[in-house]
Amino acid sequence: MPVRAEHDRAALAALLRRDPVLHAYQLGDLDDFFWPYTSWFRRGDQVALLYHGVTPPVLLAFAGPDGRPELAALLADLAPMLPARLYAHLSPGLAEVLGGWFAFDPAGAHLRMALTDPARLATVTPAGEVLGEADLPALRALYEVAYPGNWFDPRMLATGQYVGIRQAGELVAVAGVHVWSPTYRVAALGNVTTHPRVRGQGLAAAVVAALCGRLRAHVDHVALNVRADNVAAVRLYRRLGFTRVAEYGEYTLTAATDSMSSRHAGSITRP
Repeated sequence: MPVRAEHDRAALAALLRRDPVLHAYQLGDLDDFFWPYTSWFRRGDQVALLYHGVTPPVLLAFAGPDGRPELAALLADLAPMLPARLYAHLSPGLAEVLGGWFAFDPAGAHLRMALTDPARLATVTPAGEVLGEADLPALRALYEVAYPGNWFDPRMLATGQYVGIRQAGELVAVAGVHVWSPTYRVAALGNVTTHPRVRGQGLAAAVVAALCGRLRAHVDHVALNVRADNVAAVRLYRRLGFTRVAEYGEYTLTAATDSMSSRHAGSITRP
């Protein structure tokens, strides 16, 4: 069965909801807020997403062990149509499929975690205020010091799902989302950080607890991605009721020189 572009949101939602935590980011991207920035591809029951809302675009391809052969076949067909530079989140074993087309710069092993024991949130006193677009300069200043190189889309402030803590008027801790969709009942935490000067005071736990309290009023599944070797972050999330549900790899992909002649000018941009 050949790969094909898929434009039917209902069909995509039905496929992705079979594992809403593994596919939390993709389900969220079905929302009207994200949909215009997405291109979707399907082979049988497997789906790959190319998200254009950031630079470079991000390829998401996740499957459990039983679905990976079909997803690998999808990626093999899709590879010559992909942009010459992109970032990718891939389930184990899928990166090799793109090796003939791209050079890889691995960004390390990552974990997908999900909030499975929300009662643990009650062990932390939540704190923080909702941030808006007017807080963008302060947020950028915090990320420059505390989380340089993070993936942050300023549009996400419009969701109302960024929560921050200030001390003496300075923003010193924040927790936000990468996706948030009351329609598809999923959210994914992201861009969580604390100023180095005040780390160890429990501010990250407090702001994450506050944000999770807000999110759970609107969604059924709260997920996040974290580097597997970020021991402190993994410990924090476990303390707040998150558990590991999957492993995957992140990569920067750059078209291999010998593949450029085969890459046509009409590479994917929008659906």
